[in-house]
Amino acid sequence: MTEQAPQRPPVVGKMAGKTVTARSAALIGAIGLLLLMPAWIFWLSPPLNWAPWFLLALSTLPLLPPLAGLLGGRPYTYAWTAFISMIYFTHGVVEAWASWAEPRVRWLALAEVLLSVLLYLGGVMYARWRSRELKAH
Repeated sequence: MTEQAPQRPPVVGKMAGKTVTARSAALIGAIGLLLLMPAWIFWLSPPLNWAPWFLLALSTLPLLPPLAGLLGGRPYTYAWTAFISMIYFTHGVVEAWASWAEPRVRWLALAEVLLSVLLYLGGVMYARWRSRELKAH
């Protein structure tokens, strides 16, 4: 007797407009953070006391494991990636507050906050709405 594994429902398919918007917001947040952090570290405001490669690893590695699931549209990945976005939110708020006298760093930090909020809200809402859509089928 050969048992077949249960079929997973298709993750990507027809989606409601609000689900597409939430997914787009989360992807903009994630990809934006993946682009912002290296640009910040290497070109826009290089660190004075830290090795840039160490900071690059520290700032981008948390976003790499969920990237395949985000691009694949898996609701569960969007849900737990929202927790990762809180690292970037916290860092951005602290940098914006601590670097108030340096406008360039403050604006980079506020961009990080904005992108992390997009990732969080888009991820949570996509996970919620897409899960409901998949259960309805």
